[in-house]
Amino acid sequence: MKINKFFIGGALILAAVVYLIASSTQASAEYFMTVEELRADGASAVNKSVRLSGAVLGDTIQYDASTLTLTFEIAHVPGDNADIEAQGGLALVLHEAVIDPSRARIKVHYEGVMPDLLRNEAQAIMTGKLGEDGVFYAEELLLKCPTKYEEAVPEQAASN
Repeated sequence: MKINKFFIGGALILAAVVYLIASSTQASAEYFMTVEELRADGASAVNKSVRLSGAVLGDTIQYDASTLTLTFEIAHVPGDNADIEAQGGLALVLHEAVIDPSRARIKVHYEGVMPDLLRNEAQAIMTGKLGEDGVFYAEELLLKCPTKYEEAVPEQAASN
């Protein structure tokens, strides 16, 4: 009888631990999406925490230093690295995204210091939420600017 009580008690504790892990993982989960996927999800994506990536449209960048408010637009880029390489690499994909007016675009709002790498054709990788107004409210903003590093690659390859 004592063995059954220990077994049942252990099973209940294990079930509680599994439940706590599962519920905390789901609450903090962020989904990586492209601009097209976010647009396609529409109202179901509103207020859901996601990671979003796209090509920065340089002529849309607006920054108010007094309020630390930054707004800009990003254009859709593929989310799969194999697709990016097949299309000629990240720099070419970002350039094509910016010059193609038919690409899906989304406005981004960010509160904070304007990053130095924020420029035309940079890749913005953001964590945030889509607002009901269709604007993506970024809480975290990371940037990749592949053209800044392209010139150093041939020198590095030649020295090896």
